[in-house]
Amino acid sequence: MHKIALLYKRSPGLSVSDYQSRWRTDHARRMAEVPGVLKYVQSHPLMQGYTKGELLFDGIEELWLADEAATARAVASNAWQAAADASRGFLDTGRTVLLPLELHVIKDGAIPENAVKNIEFVNQRPGMDFVEFRRYWREVHGPLASRILSICRYEQNHTSIGAYRDGVRPAYDGLAITWFASTADMKTGARTPEYAETRADEPAFLPDGHLPIIITREHRIVG
Repeated sequence: MHKIALLYKRSPGLSVSDYQSRWRTDHARRMAEVPGVLKYVQSHPLMQGYTKGELLFDGIEELWLADEAATARAVASNAWQAAADASRGFLDTGRTVLLPLELHVIKDGAIPENAVKNIEFVNQRPGMDFVEFRRYWREVHGPLASRILSICRYEQNHTSIGAYRDGVRPAYDGLAITWFASTADMKTGARTPEYAETRADEPAFLPDGHLPIIITREHRIVG
């Protein structure tokens, strides 16, 4: 299957609760009508994430379609355009990011009911070879992080090679997505030697400092 993600920021002045309500109801209904969508989930940030200020994004949509041709037909459809037109009432559309993705499942565990979903926005270390970055992330760092016991499931979403054509540089080189049974389990995992080893490995392929993240809960709309 072919996967795409849309990273959203709400309209200025709109409350988080109103935004999430409109996104999960009217917008979800419209996107579910897009032809060819086999699976569609929304990930809404936890409200406590806003206690220290605005988040980089107010959530992401992930959609799965049969292949790139099906994705192209979906994006060109009247239903997609209608959803995009209606979204201008609650989204800051100038900040929307669309990423075509290659999914790599690193830890293939079950997702518990009411799990929390951690989404990291990944870019490669400046000056690093692009092919080596992708290999290192998947083959070296991925297995390291998968040893953190409190991670229920771990997926790497590498931005598709086609997004780099003609000198274009996507906003992100991928998304790292991990699921935990609870925020308490996330905190427990962060106190383990395995977590410390994973963090110590990051300078080998990532920029210095923490990657931007949002902590969410997933709502499955289709599939």
